[in-house]
Amino acid sequence: MISGLRLPLLMACGLVAGLHAQEKPIAIKGALVIPIAGEPIAHGVLVVQAGKIIAVGPAASTPIPAGAEVLDATGKVVMPGLVDSHSHIGGGTGGDGSSALHADARVLDAIDARDPSIQKAQAGGITTANVMPGSGHLISGQTLYLKLRDGRTIDDLLIPLPDGSPAGGLKMANGTNSIKAAPFPGTRAKSAALVRDLYIKAQEYREKIRRAGGDAEKIPARDLALEELVEVLEGRRIVQHHTHRHDDILTVLRLAREFGFKVVLHHVSEGWKVPTEIAAAGAAASVIMIDSPGGKLEARDLDWRTPAVLEQAGVLVGFHTDDSVTDSRLFLRSAALGVRAGMTRKGALAALTLANARMLGLDQRIGSLQAGKDADFIILSGDPLSVYTHVEQTWIEGKKVFDRAVAQDRLYAVGGPGAGDPRRAHLCCFTSAQDLITAANQGESL
Repeated sequence: MISGLRLPLLMACGLVAGLHAQEKPIAIKGALVIPIAGEPIAHGVLVVQAGKIIAVGPAASTPIPAGAEVLDATGKVVMPGLVDSHSHIGGGTGGDGSSALHADARVLDAIDARDPSIQKAQAGGITTANVMPGSGHLISGQTLYLKLRDGRTIDDLLIPLPDGSPAGGLKMANGTNSIKAAPFPGTRAKSAALVRDLYIKAQEYREKIRRAGGDAEKIPARDLALEELVEVLEGRRIVQHHTHRHDDILTVLRLAREFGFKVVLHHVSEGWKVPTEIAAAGAAASVIMIDSPGGKLEARDLDWRTPAVLEQAGVLVGFHTDDSVTDSRLFLRSAALGVRAGMTRKGALAALTLANARMLGLDQRIGSLQAGKDADFIILSGDPLSVYTHVEQTWIEGKKVFDRAVAQDRLYAVGGPGAGDPRRAHLCCFTSAQDLITAANQGESL
């Protein structure tokens, strides 16, 4: 154990240094380095400084800066931090029962940054996550792309856009989840009709703003939901779409083609039935790997071979946890199951990292070990596809956020009393006010 899909607007994020980035160079040497963007490097060297990767390569040709802190990782594996393209950590929620369409709801306003599910995701090697509201609505709200830094508040985890707003997508869904009693749709056809109607209103809203030409008397009253859909129409916000059955998948592609928005298909249980259609549409697919029967009827034809079939068709394929549907601590296992069912090893590892970064429009910043990218990486005890391998360390922007050798971190990794209780009764112990203030400042509970 060692101690101690692209959006131009997001490209500028690479210029934003991590809030907790280290200044002294750190060099990890001796490990098998899997950069994802290139071939594995035996006895490789990874050098990071000020939150960024400054060098990666073979030991013979990658000098270690004078004064660097050197970590000997001989016998270990180093790879990029994992990117989860669909998660529910932090307990965030979106829309309510008043409508099936809530483009104005922000999961940002509902996430508990101190929820232990975030530490558990760190224990699984996840460094970036697309945190979603649920799928019980046609549009359940705005998602949030988070760096899983150790933070006191949600602001410490945000990935800011150049205008200061937080990066994220729009969560949509179809199929049986959103079919309910009024005001929700009662059929699949009505579901699509409601979505189409709202996007047409967004087009009209955008056109009214354009025609107003800045005249305050002519500009329509602000509509928060339509504002978000205009971002979608203009390609500034990616639609992250829950869908299972092949006919539902085709409905999503039909709507995306009609309104010209960028979409990532999530779950795609029957994606293996329509791979050429998905590929022709240029849509990406974020797949969940479920290893036990059950769940909803529309996922009946789920197949482990879906990632392999889509990969062979030329689709950009990623994996996600849908935590807590599958546990964030077992995310590496998704790639292993994908390979077992015919996916290439290279594609499966990319599906945990660079492919998912592309689905979030963050691939210029994360997803591979390359000079200039964020210093997000993990150190593994062995092969990433082995059931016997553990995540030993997780680093975000050059700062270690998980170390299995530390007792509390190991507790998050393996479970047990104290690993999953974000709230404790104030009479459980007797502490001074100063102790409480210190714990709060450190993002802890007493």
